[in-house]
Amino acid sequence: MYRYETHLHTFPVSRCAGAGVEESLAFYKELGYDGVFITNHFLDGNINIEEERSYEEKIAFYFSDYERGLEIGKTLGIKVFCGVELSYGGTDFLVYGLDKAWFLSHPEIMDMKKSDELTYMMDNGALIIQAHPFREASYIDHIRLFPKNVHGVEVVNANRTERENQLAGIYAQHYGLIEFAGSDNHAASKQTKLAGVCCEEPIGDTEDFIRKVKDRRMKIFTLTNE
Repeated sequence: MYRYETHLHTFPVSRCAGAGVEESLAFYKELGYDGVFITNHFLDGNINIEEERSYEEKIAFYFSDYERGLEIGKTLGIKVFCGVELSYGGTDFLVYGLDKAWFLSHPEIMDMKKSDELTYMMDNGALIIQAHPFREASYIDHIRLFPKNVHGVEVVNANRTERENQLAGIYAQHYGLIEFAGSDNHAASKQTKLAGVCCEEPIGDTEDFIRKVKDRRMKIFTLTNE
């Protein structure tokens, strides 16, 4: 089976990440993964750049870890794909299928209501997954669910509790949403529990990944980092 990390944060783009791109990719290569999606916090989240910078400067910085990852991945022999994590008051969404050029061309998304933004991205070919939908934390005022504006939900997030993941599974089944998984790794090899998706044949590119996910050909897996 070909394994993929779908939810990975790297420093310096994600302010909360404790490991850089090279360390993270080396870790996943050692574990035998075929590829990873770098899903750093977007401009509406915990991105590590000054607020007064221009939109274009922020986008250039945002994609810098991914672009560096592409080069490192070629050297290490591990595939690197681009993802995005949008945020809305502690509610997060993983976005796959939109590239740097798309975001540069659409600064208006920063002024959209979140449900409208998600639908707009879906209409432009993106795969949208709500991350850890039942996450509880002191900084989260309340849980928000967007069943009409996503394709699926993380029913396994390696950093969340069993109860939170179980609730996500019930939610996904009730609404017929795609069941998805990711580690939400912020610390490379210091991450003790891992989760992701796998398939019997390698994915060629992000579009191929999206097709396989929508066709429910990707399977969830978990493992423990010894």
